[in-house]
Amino acid sequence: MTTLRAFTCDDLFRFNNINLDPLTETYGIPFYLQYLAHWPEYFIVAEAPGGELMGYIMGKAEGSVAREEWHGHVTALSVAPEFRRLGLAAKLMELLEEISEKKGGFFVDLFVRVSNQVAVNMYKQLGYSVYRTVLEYYSASSGEPDEDAYGKFLFGLKLNGMILMLRVPGFVCKTIIIFLVYETISHSC
Repeated sequence: MTTLRAFTCDDLFRFNNINLDPLTETYGIPFYLQYLAHWPEYFIVAEAPGGELMGYIMGKAEGSVAREEWHGHVTALSVAPEFRRLGLAAKLMELLEEISEKKGGFFVDLFVRVSNQVAVNMYKQLGYSVYRTVLEYYSASSGEPDEDAYGKFLFGLKLNGMILMLRVPGFVCKTIIIFLVYETISHSC
């Protein structure tokens, strides 16, 4: 049975099987430690019964303290190749969305490589919509051109202190805001 638990410092020495994927962004250890220190609840790992790490999600809360406008952000989501197509990435996303909702987040956003069509399609199936393309977001290696990223989001609406997660595939952020009459986010799309 797969265990979903908080990522720990020790996991930094055990997750190479996940991070060796060419589509996974790999960061320096201080970057991971910063996330563990500031947003530990947004850093979750999936562990196989034998103790092998299967995948992880690393995220954070972003927004304005003064205006109490928060949203969740997915910094990294990766599943080791041998554990893909089991619904693990969707489950990790669901957990991060739940954490964001409990913390009063209005929506969850992320960036994904334009060329990573498997991930783009997965996020679309989860209800995420592209709201912008960021040119040359991902740095290339070995003389290749930098790669664009899609900015994707799952919109939430605050109504009487409750977060309603609206999954509206196919609409860009500006279109959704036009249709909503209630208190909405002031985050520009």
